[in-house]
Amino acid sequence: MSKKSEVAEKKLNLRPLGDRVVVMSVEEEEGTFAGGKLVLPETAKEKPQKGRVMAVGAGRKDDEGKVIAMDVKLGDIVLYAKYAGTEIKIDGDKVLILKETDILAIVE
Repeated sequence: MSKKSEVAEKKLNLRPLGDRVVVMSVEEEEGTFAGGKLVLPETAKEKPQKGRVMAVGAGRKDDEGKVIAMDVKLGDIVLYAKYAGTEIKIDGDKVLILKETDILAIVE
């Protein structure tokens, strides 16, 4: 099973509150050169900014207490701010919990 399909099928026992979103990073493909694949050490790699939404909160509340629905949904591929959120480890997988406002775009 490929890493991408594992991410798509993984179910988390985690329910974010309010306008929080749980995202699992999607690794970008490695660069290539004429002789084969270019492999960078972990310390040289940039922090991923693309991930799959694994769980979504109910949404934030306005001044009158009404819940404002989230723009993202379970399974969306999103781009998020570079230093956004809090990284945690659940069942051996690193996930990021961030606010919906830290999400920059949905990849379609």
